[in-house]
Amino acid sequence: MAACALLLLGGCNLSDIPGLGPDPRELQKEAEAKAIGGACRYAQRGLEDCYTLNPKSAKAQVFAGWKEMDQYMRENKLEGTPSVITKAEPPPPEQPKRKRRSDDDDIETETR
Repeated sequence: MAACALLLLGGCNLSDIPGLGPDPRELQKEAEAKAIGGACRYAQRGLEDCYTLNPKSAKAQVFAGWKEMDQYMRENKLEGTPSVITKAEPPPPEQPKRKRRSDDDDIETETR
């Protein structure tokens, strides 16, 4: 019985069986990190800058994308385009506005 099951499953690719293949979300994250690396190389950014600007991306995948784009650009004699957009700084915290005291604030609503 076990030999029969092994023969039947032997011809199957594990990714064809639902739930046993790679997680699509992980594949998407890897592809995005690779695209970020390629975009950084095209924008003439160094790897360290790319890592700093994208801390949540997998460094190995960012490097792979950067390296692929570097090779592609060298083979096709392409020049990168310098990036003009940098990581936005968070706005400074707003100072609380002081309420101006007016004569209307002194009105009593209850009797004494």
